[in-house]
Amino acid sequence: MKTHKFLALMGSAALAAALSTSLVAAQDNVIRIASQTPLSGGQSVLGVSMSNGVRLAIEQNASVLEDLGFTVEYVPFDDQASPETGVSNAQQIVADASILAVIGHLNSGVAIPSSEVYDENDLVMISPANTNPLVTERGLDTVNRVCGRDDLQGPTGANYAAELGVTSVYVLHDTTAYGQGVAEFFAAEAENLGIAVLGFEGTEEASNFDGIIQPILAQAPELIYFGGIYNQTGVFISQARSAGYEGLFMGPDGFDSSELAAIAGEAVLGTYYTSVAGPASIYPNAAQFIEDYTAAYGEGPQPFAAQSYDATVIAINGIAAAAEAAGGLPSRADVAAAVRATENYEGLTGTITFDDVGDPEIGLYYVIEVASADPAEWSNNSILATLEIPSPAFAASMEMEPEATPGS
Repeated sequence: MKTHKFLALMGSAALAAALSTSLVAAQDNVIRIASQTPLSGGQSVLGVSMSNGVRLAIEQNASVLEDLGFTVEYVPFDDQASPETGVSNAQQIVADASILAVIGHLNSGVAIPSSEVYDENDLVMISPANTNPLVTERGLDTVNRVCGRDDLQGPTGANYAAELGVTSVYVLHDTTAYGQGVAEFFAAEAENLGIAVLGFEGTEEASNFDGIIQPILAQAPELIYFGGIYNQTGVFISQARSAGYEGLFMGPDGFDSSELAAIAGEAVLGTYYTSVAGPASIYPNAAQFIEDYTAAYGEGPQPFAAQSYDATVIAINGIAAAAEAAGGLPSRADVAAAVRATENYEGLTGTITFDDVGDPEIGLYYVIEVASADPAEWSNNSILATLEIPSPAFAASMEMEPEATPGS
């Protein structure tokens, strides 16, 4: 007792100093990887699955860094699909010096302003899902993505609509950077192909579309294209069918969630959508991932979960490469440079090499048709076309046009 009392009395200042030193030393060995996705709200089905993909990747690949003497921790953030929340979270993230990479976001409108914060602090971001061209076209050295772009996805949809024989379309979008951007690219290509664009309209409406649907019905377009996310577009599709619309529906990868079927029900049958991801089951290398994911989380992965896994492994590999070069804890700038140098990474979703602006040199684009109104059958939707398209930067470097070529 006397010994313990003596230590407590005489060592208070020294103990505090020792604890402080110990904590600093411990922190020097801790590397955190953060994510930002919507973990709550209407888009959380995709956001939670993406976060799960990040977590699984860290659990299965942390040994790469642990072998170098580091402890790896995962820090998920809920951006709520909100630019304001994403930026606020980004400010918290960059304030934590142990965070060396961010995986995210789902929404381009959240990623673009948040990535400005990351870039100001040399923190690398790898996106599994952001498709707006501005994500990478700003030329930020810290920003990368493992998926394709809307200036190629939108035209992919328009070209398939032309193949279906569509001659008229009404284009809607959700007013976000993502939804409006992909809708603009779709509409421009549709006009180039001779498809009459009868209207182009943005809406934030989420529950009662009657005021939008009735004018569309009066024009009787053969196709309605909606650049938006499933929690909004599912309601629209259901209401449009109930109001008597008999034409076709098409949208981008914002449609790509089993929740679209849960929301729209039978009305969703036959809907077309393009995707830069598609179900994990289409990737030969993802079979074990699907099994592990399902065992860990009690359900199969949603679209972009496999891309989240790949983005995380690329981050881990980049951190490890930078750490080995530095002989210890690397700087954020060194990690960003190592990530951008990623070449021929054999991931779940294909082989990834980043071009000069952080896009994958070859992007995968899919045209998919909804085959069942049962959400449990979403991963079995019909893949109608698979395209491999070079990124604009890669195409320019090779002096070729970024035209679609059939995929395997």
